[in-house]
Amino acid sequence: MRNFEYYNPTRIVFGRGSIAKLAELVPAGAKPLLVYGGGSIKRNGVYDQAIAALNGFEVAEFSGIEPNPRFETCMKAVERVAADACDFLLAVGGGSVLDACKFIAAAAKYDGDDPWEILSKWAPVEAATPLGAVLTLPATGSEMNAGSVISRDSTNEKLFFGSDHVRPQFSILDPETTYSLPPIQTANGVIDAFVHVAEQYMTYADANPLHNRQAEAVFRTLIEEGPKALTDPENYDVRANIMWCATNALNDWLSLGVPTDWASHMIGHELTALYGTDHGTSLAIVEPGVWEHQRERKKDKLLQYAARVWDIHEGNDDERISMAIEKTDSFFQSLGIGTRLEDHNIPDEACDLVAKRLADRGVKIGEHSDLGETEVAEILRLRL
Repeated sequence: MRNFEYYNPTRIVFGRGSIAKLAELVPAGAKPLLVYGGGSIKRNGVYDQAIAALNGFEVAEFSGIEPNPRFETCMKAVERVAADACDFLLAVGGGSVLDACKFIAAAAKYDGDDPWEILSKWAPVEAATPLGAVLTLPATGSEMNAGSVISRDSTNEKLFFGSDHVRPQFSILDPETTYSLPPIQTANGVIDAFVHVAEQYMTYADANPLHNRQAEAVFRTLIEEGPKALTDPENYDVRANIMWCATNALNDWLSLGVPTDWASHMIGHELTALYGTDHGTSLAIVEPGVWEHQRERKKDKLLQYAARVWDIHEGNDDERISMAIEKTDSFFQSLGIGTRLEDHNIPDEACDLVAKRLADRGVKIGEHSDLGETEVAEILRLRL
């Protein structure tokens, strides 16, 4: 097991009726900026619950955060923070709103010339506006981690940053807020959580049986519960299990002491930046390709995954690995998500274009940090 440090101060408030606790969680005397997306929280009643709970606070609002939140929109929110003298950010929405709030929080306190440097140059985040969250779409794990991914229209880039300064002080998780999610968002969320686990698990043999089995538990739960959410969307227990899986998939817990990959995310971000593919969908396309391309190097973990997650015990090593990859691909498809580039009208030239974009930034990916332009193109060609 590798050395690690773990720090996670985010308070999780989970369950029905939890939004009413906002008044206890937002610091007394704070002037919060409520940040949200396109208005779904007004249709499903979450907005009204939040505003009622914040009675007595001077609340400002900023709406219009996009899926795959844009730098340009976030910078408008930074201006709003300054104009209204807001000293607390409250993200109400899914992972995109949370990611946007994290960047807004960092950019509002950034002393450099251009806050984009936080993403493009990994400029250090020395301070950030404090924030909390009300989660309405389980997927990214952003409610309990220090990471954020932001897109920029002017350069067609989608980049990541992380800082302990932008960890939410609290996150409210009420499964009932997810009842009204469109099926595509539910499916993408399940896949996003599934691949988050895979990026921290599907590498090479390691001496960390505890986190291996914890990861396998999340895999199996998502496989069992994901399809149920599509057929019975107001089943509280199903929604609760998926919500908690998504949080545990990326609250850093599963990465402690183990090697991690993130190749599928790096490639998937490029597909999203170039073609507007939903994040979860991009991962459903790429992940089986990474496993197929790297099947020899990931052999031990693929065989373990086949046995423990899919109960595959018959056949030789190659047959069991192929079956595990096929079952994973079929699981993504069973949620209604196409897993091939052509399913989403992504052209063949995307294989070389994505590979070149990563290479031009000097990026080498994978758990060995040695997959470059040639390998990325080969992975994507497996998904034509």
